[in-house]
Amino acid sequence: MWLTGARPEVQTWRMRSRPASVLASSVVLGACLLAGCSTASTGDGPAGATTTAPATTAAPPATGQPAPPGPADWPTYHRDAARTGAAPAQPAAGPLSIAWRRRLDGAVYGQPLVIGNLVIAATEGDTVYGLDRATGAIRWHAHVGTPVPLSALPCGDIDPLGITGTPVYDPATRMVYAVAETTGFHHVLAGISVPGGKLVFQRDIPTPDGHPRYDQQRAALLVSRGRVYVAFGGLFGDCGPYQGSITGIPASGRGPSVSYKVPTAREGGMWAAGGPVAGPDGTVYVGVGNGAATAPPYDGSNSITALTPGLRRTGIFAPATWAADNAGDLDLGSTAPGLLGNGTMLANGKNGTGYLLNVHHLTGVGSQVAKAPVCASFGGMATSGTVVYVPCISGGMAAVDTAGNTVRVLWRGPAPAQGSPVLGGGAVWVPDWSAGVLYQLDPGTGHVRHQIGLGSALPHFASPSLSGPLALIGTMSGVVAVHGA
Repeated sequence: MWLTGARPEVQTWRMRSRPASVLASSVVLGACLLAGCSTASTGDGPAGATTTAPATTAAPPATGQPAPPGPADWPTYHRDAARTGAAPAQPAAGPLSIAWRRRLDGAVYGQPLVIGNLVIAATEGDTVYGLDRATGAIRWHAHVGTPVPLSALPCGDIDPLGITGTPVYDPATRMVYAVAETTGFHHVLAGISVPGGKLVFQRDIPTPDGHPRYDQQRAALLVSRGRVYVAFGGLFGDCGPYQGSITGIPASGRGPSVSYKVPTAREGGMWAAGGPVAGPDGTVYVGVGNGAATAPPYDGSNSITALTPGLRRTGIFAPATWAADNAGDLDLGSTAPGLLGNGTMLANGKNGTGYLLNVHHLTGVGSQVAKAPVCASFGGMATSGTVVYVPCISGGMAAVDTAGNTVRVLWRGPAPAQGSPVLGGGAVWVPDWSAGVLYQLDPGTGHVRHQIGLGSALPHFASPSLSGPLALIGTMSGVVAVHGA
């Protein structure tokens, strides 16, 4: 895995910690042990087991039927479990202006979420905020732990390292989930009630490879079929003996976890910002980075891997060039795959080739339907019909048509726009994270309709969220809302 980042501006203040109750923790610990929280199930093959830890606070059962996302809601990375990145019923896009800016206690690497009148933002300060959607005012915050300073890490490029992956909201539990990296090299799953902002539970997630000091949680979280899926890769610099992995934890915070570990000797990170993708049948698709093997036999790395909801492997695709790609650090897993509604998906990573896949026919090395040059890609894709909008690290993002089982680049966007695109209001939205600019593009041609400076640098691979007339984006110091979406 090769990963670029930037050091966020570190604030000199921290929000107050949550209240603690020793008695409540003891009661929950006993209940969790009775429920068998220390057991785990595993994926197929050489995937390793993860032992779960008890939640520190019991999650209350949800009452009534979960409300479906509203037209202005954005509950997960690229809005839905398929990561389409498309906002429905969006007002027509027009001229852009800054609606509000909110400075927080650290950089916001993940996409902001929108639930009703709340914007949910998680920071590298290990704090989750609920902001007023109209004004950006802080309505509540939940501080999960103390982030890890870069000086304590064996390698890396985020300082401090706190919450990096995009959180996710589950309407069934009415909780938002985030994973915080905390001192002592812990990865802590927090469940926070929405709209109230109460910290309902925290649960330590032992990483499936057994090397938490070398594991980074950058991929967006996924909620599907009652589980929260958390994927792990390595730190910038690829130091240490990490192996890519994914864990599924019950959304209640209680009970056994499931896990899958990439069967490579080292690396194979699941680190793309777009995170795991869920198909309509519950299949979980993950992009996997380069692994240790540079000659046959194939080791399961540099792939698109299909997993059951219980994280048993059911299919895998790897390019015929997998060995050379491994040797050259050319991850296929640098970008989450683009899942289309017709049973195909586009995979595109660092080697610059787009691979069209039949999701029901992931049968190993070279099992693509079609392939063609696209671009070196990092982040998350957006999809509409047969067109996939691909983030490109150079030369501008690409609109790729897959009609007729082909891979054909329709247009390229402005060269500086290297972030991950989303769709809404009859436009494509894509940021330039280097200069801190948000572009609004014509979806038919890629021509720039409007652009606006955000007044702040952005984390690498940034992607905006769309909600009504607003585009919201995390910055190196907080969140900016742009009017005109």
